[in-house]
Amino acid sequence: MIKIYHNNRCSKSRCGLQILEESGKEFQIIKYLENVPSHQELKEIIGLLGIKPIDLVRKNEAVWKSEFKNKDLTDSQIIKAMVENPKLIERPIIIHGDKAVIGRPPEAISEIL
Repeated sequence: MIKIYHNNRCSKSRCGLQILEESGKEFQIIKYLENVPSHQELKEIIGLLGIKPIDLVRKNEAVWKSEFKNKDLTDSQIIKAMVENPKLIERPIIIHGDKAVIGRPPEAISEIL
């Protein structure tokens, strides 16, 4: 089952959702601001993406700039920051089996469909 971690207020996330709808494949929408992934879930997603936790952080968010920027944080502390402030999670994230991509640019999504 394909999953999309989605924020409807984000144009890139809406574009990712449209790509999934047009694919004709079944998928599950996870509104991650309401259903925040646990520390373990985020760790698994980051593993599927093949990136470091810092690469999933939206560094232009005010909360990042005011509370975390320029601090020496461990990977675990970065994941904890995203769990406590889910706005910090880059979006959309699409997972299909053991593959995952961040839909920026949205065309990246078609790589795992």
